[in-house]
Amino acid sequence: MGLIQVPRRRFLQLSGLSSISLLLGGCAFSVFEGIAGKAFEPLNQSIEELLLNPQKPVPEFPASQIEPDALIINTFDFTPQIDPVAFRLKVNGEVNNPLSLSMADIQQMPLSSMTIRHVCVEGWAAIVQWGGIQLREIVSLAQPKANVRYAYFKSADGYYESWDIASALHPQTLMAYQKNSQPLSVENGAPLRLASPIKLGYKQSKWVTNITLVSDLLPYKGYWEDQGYEWFAGL
Repeated sequence: MGLIQVPRRRFLQLSGLSSISLLLGGCAFSVFEGIAGKAFEPLNQSIEELLLNPQKPVPEFPASQIEPDALIINTFDFTPQIDPVAFRLKVNGEVNNPLSLSMADIQQMPLSSMTIRHVCVEGWAAIVQWGGIQLREIVSLAQPKANVRYAYFKSADGYYESWDIASALHPQTLMAYQKNSQPLSVENGAPLRLASPIKLGYKQSKWVTNITLVSDLLPYKGYWEDQGYEWFAGL
């Protein structure tokens, strides 16, 4: 080991172990796929965690390649209407400094912008520019305890997700409030949503209102994961 270094994405292509294709991933479209996906999910997660470089940025795209109409807005029965003035992002759990941040607080922090590919498990992708605050800046303010390994995200519409802490602290994991240099729309998750090039789209929660940092995964992992989707969902 260490004699030959193969880039992560090339390794995935050569081995057939991408998070989308490995052993049918976590998205079950038949009885066989559901059984196989569940049986091999620990293997998926172990390989993806091994390949993740928590500090290495993913190459970005020039602004000229942004696809303004390619990001599909999933339609559900309920789109929350949130007063941006009254909004608070709460950060709690196993932390020494619980937070309750207004949008004014968040927008006073250094703005990070990235132009990345958003990839959906349904098979489509879009190059999008996101702007916001690095999640690791918020986590740092909360002063997590040494044993924290996971971050839970709750949304105003009842959606919930969980991430490994290494992915949450990746420099390109943002709490975004801009899309393509414009204020984020309600349909895209305003006032605050997750955005990252290292996770599939269903991990990138919209309308995030609460972040809970914990040392152990709870019985529920995520809205789609609890219905059979892969938990780690890395790219």
